[in-house]
Amino acid sequence: MSVVKKRLLFQTWVPIYLNVMLMCLFLVVASPVRSSESILLADPENTQQVTRGKAIYNRFCSFCHGVNLKGQADWRTRKPNGRLPAPPHDETGHTWHHADALLFGIVKFGLVPPYAPKNYESDMPAWGSTLKDADIWAVLAYIKSRWSLEVRKIQSDINEKSLK
Repeated sequence: MSVVKKRLLFQTWVPIYLNVMLMCLFLVVASPVRSSESILLADPENTQQVTRGKAIYNRFCSFCHGVNLKGQADWRTRKPNGRLPAPPHDETGHTWHHADALLFGIVKFGLVPPYAPKNYESDMPAWGSTLKDADIWAVLAYIKSRWSLEVRKIQSDINEKSLK
């Protein structure tokens, strides 16, 4: 093979090869975590994350959901405006009935599709422009840290099922 043909092959295939490799790297790095590792993003056993989450919760969430995660009174009864009061995040509420990814989405984006039905009205704000993702995960870790081991196990199973 002549030097000209080798150079032409090199100039043609190397850029293609590099682009394919970069695309593969991007797909690996940019793909969402789809394993039990995502459950650990809100880790109730991580004392540092829980401590941080408690401070953030107290500053941003406790006004509606209560300092002790008890929610607003009569949280199952609609207010005159048709909206529901803030639910508790302790075991008496339904927070633990949902996967972490759903809870994260509700906190970050608010109660809008796909996290709530279309045109659903709620007083729950979207915190994504105020809180960093790590802050939201820390708040969820704090909330989960307040649940019994039995409730944590049930919610962990819900997380596992949501990843399938």
